[in-house]
Amino acid sequence: MDIANSILPVLILLATGIVAAILSRLMRVSPIVGYLILGAAVSAIRPDLLASGGTVHLLAQLGVVFLLFDIGLHFSVAHVKAEAADIFGFGPLQVAASALLLGLAAWALGSEPVIGFLVGATLALSSTAIVVGVIAERRQQNCPVALTATAILIFQDIAAIFLLILASTLDRRGAVPVMLGAIGKTIIAVGLSIVIARFIVRPLFAILSRYGGEEVFTAVALLIALTAGWTAAMAGLSMTLGAFLGGMIVAQSPFKASIRSEIGPFRGLLVSFFFISVGASLDRSAILASWPAILALGAGIVILKSVGNIAASLAFRWSVPGSIQLGVLLAGGSEFAFVIFAIPGVRSSIGPAVVTQLTAAVALTLALTPTLGFFGRNMAGRLRLRAKRRAHAELIPVGKTNPVLLIGMADVGRTIADALEEFDIGYDAIEHNGTRLRSAVADGYNAFFGDAGDTRLWRVFNMEARKYSVMTSASVQAAEDWLPSARAMFPMLHRLWVARSDDEAAQLNELGLEAVVTRDEVPGIEAAEILLAVFGITSERIAGWSMQQRARAATAPRSPAVSLAA
Repeated sequence: MDIANSILPVLILLATGIVAAILSRLMRVSPIVGYLILGAAVSAIRPDLLASGGTVHLLAQLGVVFLLFDIGLHFSVAHVKAEAADIFGFGPLQVAASALLLGLAAWALGSEPVIGFLVGATLALSSTAIVVGVIAERRQQNCPVALTATAILIFQDIAAIFLLILASTLDRRGAVPVMLGAIGKTIIAVGLSIVIARFIVRPLFAILSRYGGEEVFTAVALLIALTAGWTAAMAGLSMTLGAFLGGMIVAQSPFKASIRSEIGPFRGLLVSFFFISVGASLDRSAILASWPAILALGAGIVILKSVGNIAASLAFRWSVPGSIQLGVLLAGGSEFAFVIFAIPGVRSSIGPAVVTQLTAAVALTLALTPTLGFFGRNMAGRLRLRAKRRAHAELIPVGKTNPVLLIGMADVGRTIADALEEFDIGYDAIEHNGTRLRSAVADGYNAFFGDAGDTRLWRVFNMEARKYSVMTSASVQAAEDWLPSARAMFPMLHRLWVARSDDEAAQLNELGLEAVVTRDEVPGIEAAEILLAVFGITSERIAGWSMQQRARAATAPRSPAVSLAA
């Protein structure tokens, strides 16, 4: 009976949360807003469901942990190096400009300087989940506006960690020494995370890919997230910081895509409980009594952030239309503000009534973020048309997502990857066999662990932005299983399958797939030639490359047993 009583609040919130999420989608607002409203409603009707120390409270705290773990999964050292100019140049300037304007406004309204800075910096952050979702929905992933916005969001995620450290020291005496000590511990923890990622986690996942199943990957992902959070808490840091570092550890390995797909459902579910608990903490009477102030705060946040963002963009010599598009896209608040404002020291320093108003105002800006993105893009377009100029560089895709996805990195996959690399055509590869994956990564191929039959991975690998997928070892059964869903989700994607026989190729053709049989002494060279031709490589250059590959095969023959298995 005790167990049933503990589960009842979870069941009620799960059911009502599903309804809130569906209604939010129908109204074209973020589900976060729906969860906040649901939390406020549940608190008014059944406050016992969200009692501190209960099951829902525990799940809400775990939601914050997994939110930061997911952010850490996007924070790979390689990606940071590639986008360093925007992340550590544009990012700090954007945050500083917005934080300065918002902090000055908070100070002018009566906040102490330190509190005003914390409020301004917190409000300067934007929602990674919502902004990235808006970009993906409008298929702008490859435009510099979207790429720069993503880089800025990465810096904001980093800045949020240090804001969390600052916020956690507000209710302690000698806050400055405590904060400096926490920053020192954080730097040490980041260094240890990089070492652990390279020498412990990567070999561990390599073993799991060979001997474990999906349930083992899920268990290990949960273990890393929770252990990293617990370890950080034991070291005097926050659990959320530890969870971020746990995600960063996994992000250094070829297995991050699989972990993201495995952890996604847990993250979404637990984070919904966190937002429900935030909504429950809002003072409903204060909201009703001060709704004009909340509307004014929301408008002020959007306006001041837009001005700061546009100024930062212009300082980086962006065009006026591009600056407006980027600035308005990032003008909304961040879900991380709920984490900061929920910290007891912050809440007491700012005041519960003001925290309620700020939280409601941030929720309002989150709901408006898709509309802001649409408004900024339209305004930029009108300015360009009015100027009667050619499209600015901010609108030209630069190919961030590689156009080809290879499935399988046995001999066929390697041959195709060699061809693409030779002619500078970007690709990513998926390989579910641990031994082949280790070999491919060691040889410098851009390969990741994953099962191509897992539909969750299709979104992770951004299939809608790709031109070709190549199945290096055809299976008629797999084609029959995957094709209906794949065509419905990605109708513009071209598919090439490498078959073992003419009969298999004929069956694949009947299903509407382009199939090619590999018969050459260099396995997969026929498929490679087709791809190269599609991407505009001349027949002379293709013939020269093929001749070179056959010559190499003749002088250094492969193993007699050619492996085509993906």
